[in-house]
Amino acid sequence: MEKTKVKKRIVLVPVPAQGHVTPMMQLGKALYLKGFSITVVQTQYNRVSSSKDFSDFQFITIPDSLPDSLINLGALQFLIKLNQTCEASFKHCLGQLLQEQGNDDAIACVVYDEYMYFSKAAVKEFQIPSVVFSTTNATAFVCRSFLAKVNADKFLIDMKDSEMQDKVFAGLHPLRYKDLPTSAFVPLESIIKIYTETVNIGTASAVIINSASCLESLSLARLQQELDVPVYPVGPLHIAATAPSSLLEEDRSCIEWLNKQKPSSVIYISLGSLGLMETKDVLEMAQGLKNSNQPFLWVIRPGSIPTSEWTESLPDEFSELVSERGYVVKWAPQMEVLRHSAVGGFWSHCGWNSTLESLGEGVPMICRPITGDQRVNARYVESVWRIGVQLEGELEKGTVESAVKSLLVDEEGDEMRKRAIDLKEKLKASARNGGSSCSSLEDFVNSLKMKTSM
Repeated sequence: MEKTKVKKRIVLVPVPAQGHVTPMMQLGKALYLKGFSITVVQTQYNRVSSSKDFSDFQFITIPDSLPDSLINLGALQFLIKLNQTCEASFKHCLGQLLQEQGNDDAIACVVYDEYMYFSKAAVKEFQIPSVVFSTTNATAFVCRSFLAKVNADKFLIDMKDSEMQDKVFAGLHPLRYKDLPTSAFVPLESIIKIYTETVNIGTASAVIINSASCLESLSLARLQQELDVPVYPVGPLHIAATAPSSLLEEDRSCIEWLNKQKPSSVIYISLGSLGLMETKDVLEMAQGLKNSNQPFLWVIRPGSIPTSEWTESLPDEFSELVSERGYVVKWAPQMEVLRHSAVGGFWSHCGWNSTLESLGEGVPMICRPITGDQRVNARYVESVWRIGVQLEGELEKGTVESAVKSLLVDEEGDEMRKRAIDLKEKLKASARNGGSSCSSLEDFVNSLKMKTSM
């Protein structure tokens, strides 16, 4: 059977949040390099600009999205409302795309983020092949599958028992019940509702995961067994396809500051694009960082401290604590920072992108997960890959100081760094020609080409 010579189009539907946009655009870049045309369907929030990096991509905005007031609902509640609102407008948008595309550029498939499950109805109606993209890892997906089936009332009772919280969850060693991807900010019923939708892949013909077999082979095997479609682990995508897509302006002055620091001496701190910090925690962190006597680069995102635009509401002692050894910015070019020789550790909320980026540069971590799959990732960092330490409970300056020293000064940190560098090499090997992730992406591309050439 001859392979088709016509160029085919792939439609991407990302969640309008940094942690989801970044890997989706990386996937788009990887598929573009394989010869596909790329259309990105966006909501009116957090739109990716058609920069020089994506000048060959087509960008379409779904009309009639949510009113501005609903963006403050919180991540999961916002996603529930978004899915309720966008189903009809996405159908209309996809219908127009089908009319406009010629035979030489027809839609090969729609790749939608698992949390943009409103896409399922449109692809089913128009009978377009679809693929689910999970921007988290396979272990988190398996956890969501479990939570989608639990009795909410019983689970809540179990979780009030401190002994149960610390109990290892059967079949997911070493995850404890308190590591499961729930949220202190969202009712369990809402979490179960959205997880039920995300793990139900509908008519999708495959699932793509931004992970690698060397990170979680058992979870990938379990997920492949649970699903009736192929699972393609193609990560880390930031290694396979660099695609800058920051929704916030990066302050590059921090690179000049890093250039003046000693090798592996700096702790880099960033709690992601959505995390919030209470003033008391910020001050405990600042005091602990100062006491560690190590230089630190600290990203404090505008709006991340409640009731304050930035750091102006913090007591004067904050400036005194950070002035000697710290450098504070609103946002940083994270990949470049982690790659810098001066950086010896990463204090992270353990979002999956940040975790992968740290793993990809061989940088050990201090984990302070906030919600959802971040707890899963943190547990793996500390107890499976053994390349970091997790800070649990109340934040206290003494534990902050101890954690920083363990990474940057103590022998324990040297051992973690050796394991991190070893994992870095395995990840890079997986993304090279012949590696597991590279081969997985090739298998996915070939499956599409087979379908479109029939």
